[in-house]
Amino acid sequence: MKIAMWSGPRNLSTAMMYSFAARGDCAVWDEPFYAPYLAATGMDHPLVAEIVTAHEADPEKVAAACAGPTPGGKKHFYMKHMPHHMLPGFPLDWAEGCVNVHLIRHPARVIASYAAKRGTVTLEDIGFPQQMHLWRALPGPVIDSADIRRNPREILQKICSEIGMDFTDAMLRWPPGPRPYDGIWARHWYGAVHASTGFAEAEGPLPDLPEAHRPLLAEALPIYEEMRAQALAL
Repeated sequence: MKIAMWSGPRNLSTAMMYSFAARGDCAVWDEPFYAPYLAATGMDHPLVAEIVTAHEADPEKVAAACAGPTPGGKKHFYMKHMPHHMLPGFPLDWAEGCVNVHLIRHPARVIASYAAKRGTVTLEDIGFPQQMHLWRALPGPVIDSADIRRNPREILQKICSEIGMDFTDAMLRWPPGPRPYDGIWARHWYGAVHASTGFAEAEGPLPDLPEAHRPLLAEALPIYEEMRAQALAL
């Protein structure tokens, strides 16, 4: 099975990648289209030069690898993707051969977390419109990171049942530290997950965003709420 897990940044996506890798039967790939996205847009992201140098930046070659054999002879292939990396003209037909799953998080939490790491944040950066577009183009289960954190076992069981994969307790724990399959950007973004050994506890109240970020929240919130209404429930 090939699984394309679509989510915006700061959205429990790396922990989910670690969870599926911990099964032992899944090859994983960390944001395959990040380097092509940066190379095409010239976006000023942390470590941009290193990312484009260290990772394949040709979207056609990345798409061919996504459509190709599962690495390492593993039974399954889990790919962590971000919708805003899929620029117009980038191949997307490879995803038709995947089970597509859509991971969401309340935009207030996404905005606060992203701004803490990068300073500035735009709707393009957090990818809510792109995720809605991809969810409509590539339908599949929707899961909310808040539900995973509230009850990881139950939600992971539901995800596995929905996509036709056996659940295993191995998905709930992993050793701390970086992984060989992390993208080179991990040292900027993955500090919290590298310190973790499993899914973090449920989050508290929503953050109180500064006035400058409230228009962004107003744009993203209806998209989140529409997808949230279709999410797998506890």
